[in-house]
Amino acid sequence: MTTPHSAAPTSTPPATASAPASPARLPATCRAPAPADGAGVRNVVIMGAAGRDFHNFNVLLRDDPAVHVVAFTAAQIPDIDGRCYPAALAGPRYPDGVPILAERELAALCRDNRVHEVIFSYSDVAHEAVMHAASLALAAGADFRLLSPTATMLRADKPVVAVTAVRTGCGKSPVTRHLCAAVLERGMRPVVVRHPMPYGDLAKQAVQRFASHADMDAADCTVEEREEYEHLVDAGIVVYAGVDYARILAAAQAEADVLLWDGGNNDTPFFRPDVHLTVCDPLRSGHELTYHPGETNLRMCHVAVINKVDTATAEQVATVRANIAAANPAARVLLADSVVEVDDPAAIRRARVLLVEDGPTLTHGGLPFGAAQAAAEMHGAGRMADPRPYARGSLKQVFENYPHLGKALPAMGYSRRQLEDLEATINATPCDLVLLGTPVRLDRLIRIERPWLRVRYTYRDRAETGSSPATNGAGLAETVLELLERTP
Repeated sequence: MTTPHSAAPTSTPPATASAPASPARLPATCRAPAPADGAGVRNVVIMGAAGRDFHNFNVLLRDDPAVHVVAFTAAQIPDIDGRCYPAALAGPRYPDGVPILAERELAALCRDNRVHEVIFSYSDVAHEAVMHAASLALAAGADFRLLSPTATMLRADKPVVAVTAVRTGCGKSPVTRHLCAAVLERGMRPVVVRHPMPYGDLAKQAVQRFASHADMDAADCTVEEREEYEHLVDAGIVVYAGVDYARILAAAQAEADVLLWDGGNNDTPFFRPDVHLTVCDPLRSGHELTYHPGETNLRMCHVAVINKVDTATAEQVATVRANIAAANPAARVLLADSVVEVDDPAAIRRARVLLVEDGPTLTHGGLPFGAAQAAAEMHGAGRMADPRPYARGSLKQVFENYPHLGKALPAMGYSRRQLEDLEATINATPCDLVLLGTPVRLDRLIRIERPWLRVRYTYRDRAETGSSPATNGAGLAETVLELLERTP
C-alpha cells in the first residue's frame, strides 16, 4: 500500500510577519474605524483577498449587532488594498463603508483598534502559513477564527453542482465546461456562478452577468476574470459573478435548470451543493492534505476527481488515491486526463517558443509550468525562450516574487498597467512562436507582434480502470447526473 504523503511544502510566513511600528494607514476614502464601545460588541478584522472575505461579511457579520468589523486586510492579488468596501454593500451599520488595508497592517490594526477577533477568509494557503497568521493575531491580543463552510452556504431553489479543488490550477475550468455540455445534452439549461473576482468598483460589481464578450468589455474585466468567464461564454453558457451572492443566486437560479458553482482557488462553495466534486492534482500529490481550505473540500466532497493522470506517475496517482481514502472513504473516485489541444502542432516543432501561462496557476498556485509548456514538450519545440531579461515594469517584480517560474511568463493582467507590461515583455522577448497557455483570448486584449498559437486543456474521462467501484465504470458526467437524480 502506498504511504500517503502529507508533508507540507516549504512555506513562508504571511506578509504580516513584521508588524509596522506606525499606526495602520487607512484609505483616504474611508474614515478611521471606530472601535466598538458597546458592552459585548466584538471588534473584528477579516483577512481576505477580495472574495471569500466579502461573502463571509455579507452573510454572517454585516447585520450582527454583536460584531463591529474594523477592517478587511488584503493579500494574494496586487493593488486590491487601499480602497473601501462601499457603504452601498456594507449596509446601514457601516455608513462610511469598511476600509481594506494591506495584510502587513494586521498587527497595527489589532493593536490600535482593540481588536478581539481575526477571521481568516481566503484560500489556497499552506496550513503552515495559516498558523503563522494565527500566531500573529494571537500575539496582538486577538482570537483567531476560521468559519465553517456550511455556516456561509446559501440555499438555492435549483439543483447545485459545486466544482471545487484542492489547489489552484487543478483543472476546474475544463471540468465545469464538460459538465455544462452534459447538462445541455440532457435538455436542461446550466448557469455557472463563478467565485468572486471583484477587482474594480465593488458597488458596480455587486451582481454581474456575462453572456458575451461585449458584457466582459463593458465590465472592463481583467485578464484573470476573462480566464474564468470567456471559455464558458464561448460555449454559450451564461456566467454570474460579483460581490453580493444572495442577489446573484436569486438572479442566476431564475434562468437555470441546474446551477454550477465554479470555485476559485481551492475555496469551499458559497451555495449548498447537491453534488460536491473536488478536483485533485497528482502533479502536486500530498497538497490535498496540506493546503487550506482544499483539504476541507476533499473531506466534504461526494466525488473526488484525480485529474492529469496522463502526465502524472503511477506513484503520484497512488499517493492521491491513498490520501482520498484516508480523508474521505465515502467519496466516489474518478480518474481523468487533462488533454492538451493546440491548433497547429506542426508549427511548434523545432521552434524557439515563448511560454505564456495562466497567471494564478503559476503564481500563488505554485505550479512551475502549464498548458503551453506541455504543448511545447509534446510537439517537439526546439527550445524555450527566456522572458526574464526582457521583463517590463510590474513583471520584473512578479519574477522576483516567484522564482520558481523559470522561463514561464504568467499572463498577469489585474490592471491596464500590468497588461501593458505583459504586451511589452512578450514583444521584447526573442522567439519564433508565442504559445498562449492562458484560457483567455489574449490577442483580443494586447498586440502580439510575433506568430502565436493558443493552447487549451480539455477534460477527458480516463479510459482504463482505476475509478472507485461505486462509479460502476461511469464517467464524470454520468456520475454527477446520477447523483443529481437522487436529490430529493
